[in-house]
Amino acid sequence: MNHPKTNSNSWEATQKTNTARLRYWTLAWLLSLALARFGPESIWAYHTGLSILGIVLNLFIGAGMIIANKTYLRGLDEMQQKIFLDATALSLGTGLICGLSYEQLEDVQLITFQPEISHLIFVMSLTFIVGIVWGNKAHR
Repeated sequence: MNHPKTNSNSWEATQKTNTARLRYWTLAWLLSLALARFGPESIWAYHTGLSILGIVLNLFIGAGMIIANKTYLRGLDEMQQKIFLDATALSLGTGLICGLSYEQLEDVQLITFQPEISHLIFVMSLTFIVGIVWGNKAHR
């Protein structure tokens, strides 16, 4: 009779490990992105070799974050995977549609500033969060 509880505890422990691993990889990626972005002007005076190294480091850490995200996703149960994938699809679709429209606003001179990728990432992040919350409420 303890066997199902042991499996449940094992699954929960794996979930905690996967979540922590994803958290650390995401934090490392964010810090490496900040280093690649602000290091050239603040630390190494636009030294080309160090700037390339910073970007390559960010790419490798980003790959680690992608692998951690894939491991996290595979560790979820079927319902959680569905919610995650639905939220991801919503975020991707929103990013594609809004991003292209946003770029066109400048092309047809409806805005006077250059569209920034950070604006699009913000919209996609909010869309993903809304998708996760909405999916969790819908599947309760």
